[in-house]
Amino acid sequence: MSIRTAKAEWNGTLKEGKGVMQFSNYDGPYTFKSRFEEGDGTNPEELVGAAHAGCYSMFLSALISGENLSPASIKTTAKVHLGKDDIGPVITSIELDCQVVCEGLTQDKFDELAAAAKAKCPISRLYDTDIKLTANLM
Repeated sequence: MSIRTAKAEWNGTLKEGKGVMQFSNYDGPYTFKSRFEEGDGTNPEELVGAAHAGCYSMFLSALISGENLSPASIKTTAKVHLGKDDIGPVITSIELDCQVVCEGLTQDKFDELAAAAKAKCPISRLYDTDIKLTANLM
């Protein structure tokens, strides 16, 4: 299997500092404001959401393809909720919202495959958090 690498550098204090995250063809800033408030740049939670949405979409595509069907499109949005517990900030839940267009896929089979992808995609399996799924066959 593959090994992927990402890097981050942070300079300064939590609130006044700034950082850069790098992976593949991405090189972008992150700050306290972009993470906990509203500000320019990305944040770890957005990257988690992008990774989860991408992983879920690909896994669902593999499951649908295993049924000898070819999905025209699978669009997934992930909302990553950042909260706080007695230790500090924590991801409390992730909401996946998926829209699928696939000729020949029945609603019952779609519901089964969508749930299986949620449970089995590698990013879902990484987290011990509540993952909610809304999936619609268009």
